[in-house]
Amino acid sequence: MKTEFKFCNLLGTVYCKGNLLFTPDGTCLISPVGNRVTVFDLVNNKSYTLPFSHRRNIAHLALNPRGNLLLSIDEDGRAILTNVPWRLALYHFSFKTPVSALAFSPSGRHFAVGIGRLIEVWHTPSTPNENTEDGLEFAPFVRHRVYAGHYDTVQKLEWSSDSRFFLSAAKDLTARIWSLDPEEDFIPTTLAGHREGLTGAWFSSSQEEIYTVSQDGALFQWNFTQRPTKHGDLDLAETEEAPSQWRIVQRHYFMQNNTRVKCAAFHAGSNLLVAGFSNGLFGLYELPEFNMIHTLSISQNDIDFVTMNKSGEWLAFGASKLGQLLVWEWQSESYILKQQGHFDTLNALVYSPDGQRIITTADDGKIKVWDTQSGFCVMTFIEHSSGVTACEFAKRGNVLFTSSFDGSVRAWDLIRYRNFRTFTAPTRLSFSSVAVDPSGEVVCAGSLDSFDIHIWSVQTGQLLDQLSGHEGPVASLAFAPSGDTIVSGSWDHTVRIWSIFGRTQTSEPIQLQADILHIAFRPDSKQVAASTLDGQLAFWSVSEASQEAGLDGRRDVSGGRKISDRRIAANVAGTKFFNCIAYSTDGTCVIAGGNSKYICLYNVQSGTLLKKFTVSVNLSLDGTQEFLNSRNLTEAGPRGLINSQGEASDLEDRIDRTLPGATRGDLSTRKTRPEVRVPAVAFSPTGRAFCAASTEGLLVFSLDNALQFDPFDLDLDITPASTITAVQSKDYLLALVMAFRLSERPLIRRVYEKIPVADISLVVKNLPTVYLARLLRFVVQETDESPHLEFNLRWIEALLSAHGSYLKDNAGGFASELRIVQKAVVKIQADLARLADDNVYTLDYLLAQPAPTSANGINGKGGKHMTLLIDRDGSEELDMDDEWKGLGDDDGEDVG
Repeated sequence: MKTEFKFCNLLGTVYCKGNLLFTPDGTCLISPVGNRVTVFDLVNNKSYTLPFSHRRNIAHLALNPRGNLLLSIDEDGRAILTNVPWRLALYHFSFKTPVSALAFSPSGRHFAVGIGRLIEVWHTPSTPNENTEDGLEFAPFVRHRVYAGHYDTVQKLEWSSDSRFFLSAAKDLTARIWSLDPEEDFIPTTLAGHREGLTGAWFSSSQEEIYTVSQDGALFQWNFTQRPTKHGDLDLAETEEAPSQWRIVQRHYFMQNNTRVKCAAFHAGSNLLVAGFSNGLFGLYELPEFNMIHTLSISQNDIDFVTMNKSGEWLAFGASKLGQLLVWEWQSESYILKQQGHFDTLNALVYSPDGQRIITTADDGKIKVWDTQSGFCVMTFIEHSSGVTACEFAKRGNVLFTSSFDGSVRAWDLIRYRNFRTFTAPTRLSFSSVAVDPSGEVVCAGSLDSFDIHIWSVQTGQLLDQLSGHEGPVASLAFAPSGDTIVSGSWDHTVRIWSIFGRTQTSEPIQLQADILHIAFRPDSKQVAASTLDGQLAFWSVSEASQEAGLDGRRDVSGGRKISDRRIAANVAGTKFFNCIAYSTDGTCVIAGGNSKYICLYNVQSGTLLKKFTVSVNLSLDGTQEFLNSRNLTEAGPRGLINSQGEASDLEDRIDRTLPGATRGDLSTRKTRPEVRVPAVAFSPTGRAFCAASTEGLLVFSLDNALQFDPFDLDLDITPASTITAVQSKDYLLALVMAFRLSERPLIRRVYEKIPVADISLVVKNLPTVYLARLLRFVVQETDESPHLEFNLRWIEALLSAHGSYLKDNAGGFASELRIVQKAVVKIQADLARLADDNVYTLDYLLAQPAPTSANGINGKGGKHMTLLIDRDGSEELDMDDEWKGLGDDDGEDVG
C-alpha cells in the first residue's frame, strides 16, 4: 500500500477569524480557516486549501493586484508569502509584533502594515532578475518607510488609486492621510471629529472625497474645500484667498438601535457602502446621498468582516462566532455561497459507499453532508436535539443511520434528504454507537447508560431484541462486511462476537487488558481490530476467536503538551491511546488517531509504524506544543491562561460572558483554547484518500496531488518541446510516454486530446504497463473536468479491453484504480439517465405533433416546416428545419 498521503483539503470549517479577500477577477473568495487558507471558486463550485500552515491562527490576508501573490500574517506577526496559482510558499518573514492592518498598493509595488500605532510600508518581493543583477536576493522583504503619528492601534489601511497616498483609520478617533514618498506642498493631514474609534476610511473614485465610519454608526464625508468666511473676515476674503483644507461636508448616521458597526467596506466605482453590525444585520447604502438600498439579517451574532468584489456586485460576509461564510449578490438578492461549519466538537465521520460524500456529526446536534469533489456542504440535518455520537452507511442504497444522546437512532434518505425512520428504546437512553447490517435491514445501537445492545428492524421500526452480556457501557459496534456477525466492544475489557441471525444468539467473549475504545472490521470480515485504553491495538481472528497480532502505540501517539502541563510532551497523560481506528481498503494497514496531534499508519502483519501524520502545528490549539518555553511563564502561571479580557479598551470587549467552570458546550471558552484531538478517521472506498475529523475541521489526505511536480523516469532528451515535436510527427505513443515522464498535467492533457479516436486502441495496446495506473487515473479525472464524454469512454474501453487480463492478474496493485474507474462510469451513467429523464417529455411532445397537411411539408404561409420521416424499419426519425420555430395553420394560429 502506498503511504505518500499529502494534505489536500480542509472541510468542515469555512471561516474562523480575520479578513476575507476576492481575487482580482472576482470569481474566487479567499478565507482564513484557523492557521490555513481556503480558496472558494464561486464559478466552478469548488474549494481547495493551500498546503502551507502558520503556527498561529491567521489574522490578516492581502492579495496583490495581479492575484498571484498572497501575504498571510498570523496573530504573532509571522508572515508567509505564497504563490497562489502554484500553491507554493515562497518566503517566511516575521514582523516581530502582532499586525493590526494590511493592504497592498494598487500598483503592487508596496504594501502597508499597521503595527500597533505605527505604519510601515514595505517593498513587495519581486522576481530575482527584476531588481538584482546577479539574479539572487538575500532579503526579499525591504522596508521602505515608517510612519508615526497615531496614538492608538491602526485599524484600517486604504490606498489611493494612483498608489501615491494612503489613509489610516485608528482607535484614537482619527484618520490620517499619508504620502508614500515626500510630495511637494503636501503635509500629512489628520481628520478628527468622530466620537469613537474608526472602522474604516476610503477615498472616492475621483479622490476628491474621503469617507470615514466609526463604531458608533457615524459616517462623515470630507471634501478639500476652503474655510468658510465669517462676517468679520469679509475684507480679508476679498483681498486674500482663504486656505483650503479637508473639512466635513456631510454627517450621516446608520440609526441602528443599541448596535455597533463591526465592519464596513466601500466600492469606489459604484459609490456603494456596506456596513455590518453587531446584531448580525448589514446595510447597503449609496453615497454620497446615503440612500439605503438593502438591509438583511444574516446571523444572530457579530458580523466580523465584509468585503466586495471588483465589480461591486457580490458581498462577502464572515461571522466567526458560528463559523459562517456568505456571498450575496445584492442586485438579484440571491445567495452565491452560504456555508457554515460545525460550531462544536466533531464526533464521527463516514464515507458514502461511492466515495462522493463525507458525513460528519458533532455535539451541536447537526449532521452535515460534504461533497468530496467541491468541498462544500450540500445538506444539513438538524432533527436531533442533542449531540450526534455516531453515523454509519448502509452498504446498499443511500441510507444513513445516526445515533444521538437524545435517545434516538434515525435513518436518513440521502436521495430525498429526509428522515424516514426513528428508532427509540423502551427507556430513555443516550446512544453512543451504531452499526448497520450491510443489506440495510437491521440496525444496532449501544449506550453508555445501559449495557445491552438494541436491535431494530429498518422496515417496520420495531425493536427486535436486546442483547445482554456486557457488564459495562458499550463503546463501539461494528457489523462484518459479510453481514453474518456483529462485534461489540465495552468498557468491561471484553469484545463480544454475536451471531444475531443464527437460531441461538450466542456471543463469544474476547478478554483484553483494558477498556475498549473502538473496534473495526477488516474488509474481508476475517479479522477485527480493537483499541484499548492502555494504548494497545489488538488484532483478533473472528472465526478462531484468537489474537493474531498486537502492537503498542503509546509512544507513537503521545505528543504535544497542554499549556498547563508540568511534564514534557512524551509524558503527558491522556494522550497515550487511540480513540478511533480504521482499516485500509485492501486490509493490509490500519490508521489510528487519538487525543494528540498525530495520526499513525500501521502495517498489520508486521506491526510496524509506516508513517505519522501531523494533524496541526497551530499553537492556538492546546496540545500542539512540544517544548516548554520559559518566556511564557510568569509569577501568576502560564501566560496563555491569564485572562486579559478586563484590560480591553472597549467596554463591550471587557464584559465576560463565559460560564464559570465550563470547558465544553460554552462557545466562547471553546474558541479560546480548544484542545487538539482526532475523534474519527476513515478511508475512502477508493483507497486513494483518508479523512480525519479534528478540532480544526475535516482534514483530507490524498495520494492525488496534481500540482506537485512528480517527474517519473526522466531523461535529458525528454522536454516539453520534444514532446510537442513527437505529437506533431504523429508519434502518439512516444509523446504520451514522454508526457507521463514529465508528469505535468497540462502537457499530458494536450497530448491526450491530440490523439485521434481511430488510434486510441493501437496506442493503448502498445502502452507499457508501468504507465497503466497513471493513465487510468488521468482518464478518470478527465471524465470529471472535460466535456469530451465519448472520447474518454473510448479510452476507458480500450484500456480495459487491451489490459484486462493484466489488471485481473494484478488486481491487488490496481485495486484503487479500478475502483475509481468504476465510480467514474457509474457517475456518467447516472448523469446520462438523469439527462434522459429530463428530456423524455420534450421528445414525447415533439413526436406527438401531427404531420404537415400539405404534400411538400410546407404549411400555409411560410417556409417553416417540420417533417416526420418513417424509416424502412418502422422507426420514427425527426427532421427539423433550421428556421423552424413552431407549427402554424393557414390562419397563423398554433396547431394544438
